Amino acid sequence: MILSQFGAQMLSVAVSWDLYEQTKSAVVLGNVGFAQVAPFLMFALFAGQAVDRGDRRRILILTQIVFVAASSLLMAGFHSVGPIYTCLFLMAAARAFQWPARQATLPHLVPPEVLNNAITWSSSSNEIAAVSGPAIAGLLIAWRGAHVVYILQTVCAILTVLCFLGMRYRSEPNPHPEPRTMKSLLEGMHFVRENKLILSAITLDLFGVLFGGAVALLPIYAVEILHVGAAGLGWLRAAPSVGAVSMAVITAHRPKVHAAGRTLLLAVAGFGAATIVFGISRSFWLSMAMLLLVGAFDNVSVVLRQSLTQMQTPDRLKGRVFAVNSIFISSSNQLGAVESGWTAAWFGAVASVVGGGVATLAVVAVCAGMWPQLRKWRQ
Repeated sequence: MILSQFGAQMLSVAVSWDLYEQTKSAVVLGNVGFAQVAPFLMFALFAGQAVDRGDRRRILILTQIVFVAASSLLMAGFHSVGPIYTCLFLMAAARAFQWPARQATLPHLVPPEVLNNAITWSSSSNEIAAVSGPAIAGLLIAWRGAHVVYILQTVCAILTVLCFLGMRYRSEPNPHPEPRTMKSLLEGMHFVRENKLILSAITLDLFGVLFGGAVALLPIYAVEILHVGAAGLGWLRAAPSVGAVSMAVITAHRPKVHAAGRTLLLAVAGFGAATIVFGISRSFWLSMAMLLLVGAFDNVSVVLRQSLTQMQTPDRLKGRVFAVNSIFISSSNQLGAVESGWTAAWFGAVASVVGGGVATLAVVAVCAGMWPQLRKWRQ
């Protein structure tokens, strides 16, 4: 998956740079979120049912082939706003199926006793890709333009297909899958609704990231506020992932966090506070430091939430539960980009980022008050 994430992170930088260069519009940047969240809202529940009924490895392979096709269109030169949105939509539709398949497959790739560490390292590998991808993309764009990034991303997508073909999966498809009924389709949603601990954790992440979506506005910060250009944009995009990898290495070698609920709340609050400081910063290095903290706090949140969901969800429901989780995550990430883009268009980029950080702190306070079981959650 590191190759797939590496390519995806490079692509996100190239696409945002292309769109901003063509339009100089915060709204166009923000609307990238619409193109990527719509497929999750449309297909995620069906994807979860497919993952629980079918061959998860085959789903990974087929969805990655869609990534190859969409990447090839961008590589062929379809770089205007409409084609870019179309390719992002196709990739997001594939990701709607691939994301729950990846999460549900993980327990079948490692022994149960090391699953917690596997979740941490899985997150870390994604972040390593997210560190190198944006930085390399920024340098390549400054050197030869976005087209070379699209070529490299297509190569990564093809190599990922080959990796999935060689993956050793320790489980066979269910010989007696549940029938395709509305009850079966909605069972993952029902499970999340009834499990207040999982519901509170993913709701905290949904609204915390929704309002703290500063990453969507990084092209504006790179060009108009920090004046660091395409290469600087690559480093700004990489900074949250550097922070996340650093935190993952620390947590992987420390004992399990017992006061998990309190730690999760503090991590999301730290995410919001770092976002506020980033929003008002005019120093490239202070901005980098705050983005490092944003990534570090986000890594804590991701690992704790994924561990909670993996441990409390039966295997027969993992696809559907992670599909519901993916709706929350995609909504927070992509609608957060939309929210940031529109508020930046109305009030300016700085007001958008600072206001989002303040709203994230308010979300932490509300969630802590609404769900005492989240405050008391211990692993």
